[in-house]
Amino acid sequence: MSQPAQQIRFCTSRDGTRIAYATCGAGPPLIWAASWTHHLELDWDSPVWRPWIATLARRHTLVRYDWRGCGLSDREQVEFSFEKFVEDLDAVIEAAGLKQLVLFGVSAGAAIGMTYAVRHPTRVSHLVLHASYGRNRLAGSPTPQEDVEESQARSKVIELGWSDDTPAYGRFFTSLHMPDASTEQFQSFANLLRRTTSLANNVALRQVFSLIDVQEIVPKVRCPTLVLHSRGDSVISFERGRSVAGIIPGARFVPLESHNHILLDTEPAWQQLVEALDDFLPAAVKRAGAGDPLLDELTSREHQVLELVAQGLDNTTIGARLHISERTARNHVSAILAKLGINSRAQAIVRAREAGFGLDNSR
Repeated sequence: MSQPAQQIRFCTSRDGTRIAYATCGAGPPLIWAASWTHHLELDWDSPVWRPWIATLARRHTLVRYDWRGCGLSDREQVEFSFEKFVEDLDAVIEAAGLKQLVLFGVSAGAAIGMTYAVRHPTRVSHLVLHASYGRNRLAGSPTPQEDVEESQARSKVIELGWSDDTPAYGRFFTSLHMPDASTEQFQSFANLLRRTTSLANNVALRQVFSLIDVQEIVPKVRCPTLVLHSRGDSVISFERGRSVAGIIPGARFVPLESHNHILLDTEPAWQQLVEALDDFLPAAVKRAGAGDPLLDELTSREHQVLELVAQGLDNTTIGARLHISERTARNHVSAILAKLGINSRAQAIVRAREAGFGLDNSR
């Protein structure tokens, strides 16, 4: 998959901290509130993060940013708090001039994303949450002693390994997040971590994360929401992600068959994630002539189905082309007819061809 060029800029958060952000791709805006384990420049060549960038920028203008204290953002004399993280996201969205957007939050970024979506309901059209939770294990009261001890033990091992003086300690964080990584993925991610931020910032960030509690925010999310979570995630348990999906009204939940907290494009679950995004996210329609607002309401997968409908293909052939069942293809066609307010396949073909679909069978 080819990689779109990126442009890196800086904006200023409410407290004066400079936040680096980058844009690439074309289409409706999608902002990626990923975890802190990123670096705008280094991610570009990472075998772990490069597939994420290419996938999210396929049909969208992808906006991503470095957390305060990390990557190209300000690292020195930076204050860390959950509210500051939300302010940083707000600053990036304002600087990028985004009036409406898809918001994709990962891990702590998911908590930030839910908070932003509740505070700005007219801006977030769709919300995607990966490895999400409502409350960190240590944020509860009283906190179970075993949770405290486990967290302290993990933190100590991570801190000991940050300088890489003891290789076994240094591999712990990567092993925890990507137990099924290849040698190349494992080594690349381990090396990237130490270039992302300092040990002091790492400690400060994780202290804030340990106390995140957005449990009261979660049920207030009102935009269409997709929740993804790996069944074998040992960083954030599967049950916590399932709980988030159960609290957000109407949320879709997709269990990913993976042991990795950070999903890799070399595992079968990657295709699950890509298909879930295609089924859920809206995408720009490339068409000639006047715009059709109703077509903009279709998901990426529905656009794919409509393209094949416009080419005159039946549901069996559409299913084979898209590697889905005939029944699933039929359900997509029914959803398209409902969204377009029409009653027949023939009407859908006419509407689609007027919008520029079905004119190029190599599309």
